[in-house]
Amino acid sequence: MKIGLYFGSFNPVHIGHLILASYVADHTDMKQVWFVVSPQNPLKPSATLLNEHQRLHLVHLAVEDDNRLKASDVEFKLPRPSYTIDTLTYLREKYPQHEFSIVIGSDSFRNLPQWKHFALLVKNYPFIIYKRPGFDIQETWNAKTTLLDAPLLAISATQIRDQVKQGKTIRYLVSDKVREEIERNNYYK
Repeated sequence: MKIGLYFGSFNPVHIGHLILASYVADHTDMKQVWFVVSPQNPLKPSATLLNEHQRLHLVHLAVEDDNRLKASDVEFKLPRPSYTIDTLTYLREKYPQHEFSIVIGSDSFRNLPQWKHFALLVKNYPFIIYKRPGFDIQETWNAKTTLLDAPLLAISATQIRDQVKQGKTIRYLVSDKVREEIERNNYYK
C-alpha cells in the first residue's frame, strides 16, 4: 500500500492539517496518510509541547472517522530527538509491503539539506510537496517530487494555543472532538 507520512508536532492538530491530509489522500495515489506525531522535533524547542501521548490522542480523535487517515506513534518507540531518516528506516523494515512518501510543505522542503542524511532521503523516498505562499521550489536535489496545489488555511497551532490562553474560542479551527478534549482537560491554559 502507498502511504503518505505527514510528520509534525501537531500541537494541536487543526483543521488545516486535516484538509491537507484529506487532499493528499484524494489527489495522489496514496491510499492512506499517517500523521506521524513527533515527540521531539530536533529543529523546535519542546518547552511549549503538550505531552506526546496527549497530542497523539488529539490526532486519534481528529481522524477516527476517516479510514484514509491514521494517527501514528512510531516515533515514540525510537531514540530522541526524532529524525525522519531513522523513522523511515524503521518503517521500511517493519512494513516492507508498504511504499512510503513524505508529505511536506514547500517551506520545510527548502530546508531539507539541514536534515540528517538528507541525501539518503532524496535518493530513497518520494516527496509530496504542498505549496506554501512565498516558498517556491527552486531546487529538488534530484528527489522524486509531486507538487500539490492543496488548499491552505492560514491557521497555526501557535495561534490556537494563544487563543486558548486568552480564553477565546477555537471552534472551527480544530475539529469539535479535539476542541472538546482541549477544553475538558484545560490544555494550553
